[in-house]
Amino acid sequence: MTSIDQNPAVPVARPGTGTIRTFHPRRGRMTSRQTDALARLRPAYGIEIADLDGPVDPAGFFGRGAPVVLEIGSGMGDATAAMAAADPDRDYLAVEVHTPGIANLLDLVQRHGLGNVRVAQGDALDLVRAMPESCLDAVHVFFPDPWPKSRHHKRRIIQPEHVALLRSRLAGGGTLHCATDWAEYAESMRSTLTADPELVDVHGGYAPRPAHRPVTKFERRALTAGRAVFDLVHRRR
Repeated sequence: MTSIDQNPAVPVARPGTGTIRTFHPRRGRMTSRQTDALARLRPAYGIEIADLDGPVDPAGFFGRGAPVVLEIGSGMGDATAAMAAADPDRDYLAVEVHTPGIANLLDLVQRHGLGNVRVAQGDALDLVRAMPESCLDAVHVFFPDPWPKSRHHKRRIIQPEHVALLRSRLAGGGTLHCATDWAEYAESMRSTLTADPELVDVHGGYAPRPAHRPVTKFERRALTAGRAVFDLVHRRR
């Protein structure tokens, strides 16, 4: 069997009967503004992962040679839009499955004139598998589903196989930045990330909250509920 590192780019995977997803497919209700944004802006700024065929160069989505940051699970998009606005020299490829969140981020892209943001809908891991090695400057995995029940831990995105895949797509010196408000998942993340021999723990444990990561509504609710937030930043050798 060919390993991840030996296969730099493969066609986008199609879901099979035995596929284990790391997310719940969701649609939800959309406001009229979001519905309009989705219809008008997806052709210019949106990407349907299921429609991609063959290897994918993420820089090709932006039409320039800037470093690319992959945002896995961008939610409603407020944090992604804020980071992209403050970081115009890098491009942000946001991946989400929640349709209202995709629509909301597309609306923010237009309202703030963010030419360095593209929004992909579908499974981020399928997209990453189709990318060449060393093509990303950073990968952000902020507040992924913790899948708290033991029988569901296999669905967590931060586990050895997925981390090896994400790391292989980072350029040398690129960073994998994770954040969670679930203490048990934070410990699991830390153990998994430090076990990867090609990743260096930048802070030697949990990182101070980076100023560049905006506080989202989700994070505020976690803090209000008394849950601590854990950041982990690892760099590819």
